[in-house]
Amino acid sequence: MEAELQSSGVDLRFTQFLILKRLAMMGPMSASELARAVELDGGAMTRQLDQLEGRGYLRRLPHEQDRRALRIELTPAGVELWGQMTPCNDRVLKAAQRALNNDERRQLHDYLHRVLQALRDKT
Repeated sequence: MEAELQSSGVDLRFTQFLILKRLAMMGPMSASELARAVELDGGAMTRQLDQLEGRGYLRRLPHEQDRRALRIELTPAGVELWGQMTPCNDRVLKAAQRALNNDERRQLHDYLHRVLQALRDKT
């Protein structure tokens, strides 16, 4: 994914890509929710958020219900960057599934969906 991003002129690490993808797909969330979504500890998430905020791709805003918490959201530049990264994501997914026929792809997606659901149900 990083190589695909680099070839498209996007200078991001894979973890940063995941953070922006989660925000683009799921909308604003707290830093702890985002850390769980991309499987980072608090310190690592703070460093990544600092870098992405410094580059103007996201912002931290006060949470509406909890004044101790912050809500993380994409900036217009982050939304624009996600639009630029979406074709990269699609190309990588397509290349990863190239050896599978349509039925196998559907099966794979079904298996992964069920595994993810089982993991979510457990927590």
